[in-house]
Amino acid sequence: EVQLVESGGGLVQAGGSLTLSCAASGFSFDDYGIGWFRQAPGKEREVVSAISNADGTTWYRDSVKGRFTISSDHAKNTVYLQMNSLKPGDTAVYYCAADYPYRIYTPEYWGLGTQVTVSS
Repeated sequence: EVQLVESGGGLVQAGGSLTLSCAASGFSFDDYGIGWFRQAPGKEREVVSAISNADGTTWYRDSVKGRFTISSDHAKNTVYLQMNSLKPGDTAVYYCAADYPYRIYTPEYWGLGTQVTVSS
């Protein structure tokens, strides 16, 4: 059974930092991609960042480039999203998702999400 468990969300002031974790199990971690998505109230879900565990390729949406860093720990089957210089506009529920790298932007497997709130 595929399981993705997010943690690390919380309340932080603008300019602060948080690190989200996505602990994965039930699939071949080294062959899959992991994506971080977010959904703010009243807005559509959007992809924030993604990483291919097969070759380490990463992707970021423009609004987080230079502020967020995605990384993967293959020994722990965990993917991290380091978020720095947070802005109120980053407030959302953050989800990690998994699928083969070529399908990572429309993944099949999802976690339950973790709330990130950035106060001004």
